[in-house]
Amino acid sequence: MEAELLSLAYPPLLVFAAALLVLVLPRVAGFAVGALSLAAVLAISLVAPEGQHLAGTFLGFEVVPFYVDDFSRMVGLGLGFLGVCSVIYAYSSEASKTLVAFALVYVASSIGAAFAGDWLVLLFMWELMAVTSTLVVWHYGGEAVRAGFRYALFHGTGGVLVMMAVAVHYVEVGTFVYSDAGIANGIPAILAVLGMGVNVAFVGFHTWLPDTYPRPHIAASVFLSVYTTKTSAFVLYRAFPVDAQSELGIYIAYMGGFMAVYGATFALLQHDMRALLSYHIQAQLGYIVAGIGMGTVVHSELAVAGAMSHLFNNILFKSLLFMAVGVVIYRTGEEDLYELGGLWREMPLTAIGFGLGALSITAIPGFNGYVSKGMLFDAANPSPKYYGEPEFQALYWLLYLGAIGTLLSFIKLGYYVFLHGESDIEVADAKPGQTVAMLGLGGACLLFGVWWQGLADLAPTIQGADFAFEYPGGESNLHPYSASHLETAGILTAIGLVGFAVVRKPLSKLDLGDPAMVVYPATYSVSRWTMLAVTETYAAVDGAVVGAVTRCYWIGNNPVLAVDAAAARLPDWLVDVDERRPTDGGRPSTIHLRTGIGTTVLLLTLVLTVILWLLVV
Repeated sequence: MEAELLSLAYPPLLVFAAALLVLVLPRVAGFAVGALSLAAVLAISLVAPEGQHLAGTFLGFEVVPFYVDDFSRMVGLGLGFLGVCSVIYAYSSEASKTLVAFALVYVASSIGAAFAGDWLVLLFMWELMAVTSTLVVWHYGGEAVRAGFRYALFHGTGGVLVMMAVAVHYVEVGTFVYSDAGIANGIPAILAVLGMGVNVAFVGFHTWLPDTYPRPHIAASVFLSVYTTKTSAFVLYRAFPVDAQSELGIYIAYMGGFMAVYGATFALLQHDMRALLSYHIQAQLGYIVAGIGMGTVVHSELAVAGAMSHLFNNILFKSLLFMAVGVVIYRTGEEDLYELGGLWREMPLTAIGFGLGALSITAIPGFNGYVSKGMLFDAANPSPKYYGEPEFQALYWLLYLGAIGTLLSFIKLGYYVFLHGESDIEVADAKPGQTVAMLGLGGACLLFGVWWQGLADLAPTIQGADFAFEYPGGESNLHPYSASHLETAGILTAIGLVGFAVVRKPLSKLDLGDPAMVVYPATYSVSRWTMLAVTETYAAVDGAVVGAVTRCYWIGNNPVLAVDAAAARLPDWLVDVDERRPTDGGRPSTIHLRTGIGTTVLLLTLVLTVILWLLVV
């Protein structure tokens, strides 16, 4: 009975169904169904029993589509709660039904990847996530179309590398089912870390982030800001779990440190608000990646708990920041932060939402980012009283620099958008749905900062009443509000405030591009030719199929005329000239065969998903 109930309540299936209903129901009803489906994901994540569910075989391979443990439960809770808020925000932001249908299929694939218990199901959901997220980008049209093709090129390449890693891993171990060893060594590990590195925006693989996320509809940016990158960071942990013995762990950890610094640095140089936030996706992913790498190197449960907690927190505050900035763009039509100012008077609710997100991402005491970032600092700290190892000394300072850059970036963003000068435009504040979504996420950020025990209880590896760690030579229990933690937070905040006062004027004159955009110019050329190849091929196939069906339809309705027309084309020596008869046009075709490429891909995706699901169950 339990298995039957779980098969009916398989989280991705609920959201897939909601996506179809969004297309056919009235707008209010469809969006309500979408939000309810994600509320159901939240509830299922909370109550589903731990272990493998819906396990079976597919094409002779053992598969586990639904796997619940402390890790997937925490990620499912975050993705489900965000999904509810995002649908409410999209409704209030005038997002179309088609966009939200695309977004829900994208969300479903992300949730499916998070709950996958084997690499075969993960691959299917991973590729579906890449396709559907591209549709979410494309839907807006304009510049988003070309950015979407570049985005698809990156994620297609990353997906191929992950697929190769999984294939070689299967040859080595004989199963696709997850194990405590992950894909930690050898050729599969190298392929996996490179392929997953695209999705988690390793330095050099990251250019799709600031290139893509500032371009689509503001509601689309909210969905995109979380589901691909956070799910991929979680999958990176599945490949390199805490119990794995991986030689790549130290490199993964230091890549995380470089991501934190690189992302924060280029965020600080941005004029475009969503580009600034996009670079900070990379920066905050850097902390998560560093925690995963440290956990693999020294089997640090603290590092893994910090990484997963920061992933969960990032789901909340990153989407909140995109919502707040989206409201500013929605009301003012302005993307450049230097063209704004003094909006807190006109938009106090939006300013509060932004403030809650900014205080969380900058790790100010009382907010959730402070708790999870503190755990990662402790794991990397080379001081004898912490878990940190000597090889993490440089990593600790990279994370420290990333934290300073984060503070500077959000002081800059908040100052120029909400505080600086007088607003010379009269604009309305956030709409009710936008306000509910922002304050819901902001309230969660505040809740898990104050009630940090609740966050610790959710975090894998440290559940329990005492949240105990064995800090060598120091505290034995996790307590983020100890004197040393508060001192570190105070020093970072002071450096950020003083630093911004010093660099504010010269910073406003800088608008430097990302050097990676110069290093990889071929990416843009290849993307353009790929775009042309895809669109022209689609147009040719579409024209051929529609033409053939239309002709068949005409022949079926006008058989005599069809014979006459065919005879008219024959040479005179085969047909008596006197027997030829003029033909009229007959009855034209009235069937409608054309639809957009996005809708076509969506329908094909849904059909294939249903077929594969029927094969599995």
